[in-house]
Amino acid sequence: MSLPLDHVVIRVEDIEQAIADFSETGFTVQRGGIHADGTTRHALIGFDDGRFLDLTAAVPGLRQARESRWPHGVQSSAEGFADFALLAPSVPDAIEAARARGLHYEGPIPGGRIRPDGTRIEWQTAVPTTRDLPLLCSDLTPRFLRVAVGEARRHANGAQGVASVAIVVKDLEASIKRYRALLGGAFDAHVAALPGHAVRLATFASGTATLVLLAPRGSSASDEADTPADEPRAGLHARLQAFLAASGEGVFGVTLATAHVSHARTLPRALTHGASLELSACLG
Repeated sequence: MSLPLDHVVIRVEDIEQAIADFSETGFTVQRGGIHADGTTRHALIGFDDGRFLDLTAAVPGLRQARESRWPHGVQSSAEGFADFALLAPSVPDAIEAARARGLHYEGPIPGGRIRPDGTRIEWQTAVPTTRDLPLLCSDLTPRFLRVAVGEARRHANGAQGVASVAIVVKDLEASIKRYRALLGGAFDAHVAALPGHAVRLATFASGTATLVLLAPRGSSASDEADTPADEPRAGLHARLQAFLAASGEGVFGVTLATAHVSHARTLPRALTHGASLELSACLG
């Protein structure tokens, strides 16, 4: 079963401020409406490849309900990346296939929202037991109702799609095993080390995007045994260790594709509400 990337969630405190800030960086932002449980409201940034960024904020006064919306592990009130999801043709079928390979997902869980124009949208989700894995989602109503097409996907900053999503994990081998159980025959990872950074990674395709699992060496017992005593533990390694200590496993950064080198840049985190977003000339 093919499970391409669907979206990445960015938690924000003030949805109106987030819409203004992301618009200032050159994105076309769509107002998404209020989720069916009434605790969160959101806006979307859709791309030509069909993927999107989901800006989500709590309805004022309902912070606790907002946090309970993500059993996937969101505990902090800090802004930034909160989650990511893969798109399944059928969530029940994806759950059954994963369980047959020894991986447990909770679900299917009903979801939905009311668009600003009053249109009701419905979907199903499934939730894993570990935060290195994605949520799964599938549409019950037509997807174009959830993710608008046309001019809503045109951005002044040149963004055309999600090129890659980097996920920090504690134990690379354990995460690879879980992704293999999730994706089955569709999983084909390239494992490598980053010399000089004491970091190991695994890359694999998720539709047109690439998922990158990043693990600081020494974060698991096997890594500690294999890490030379004089290998440096600075730079990216230190950042990944700090991320794990502060947030646990989860999305670390997103690279967006643009066709023009002139558009390539790192977006200011003050305007992306703590999310590390980079525009890169990945498309020819």
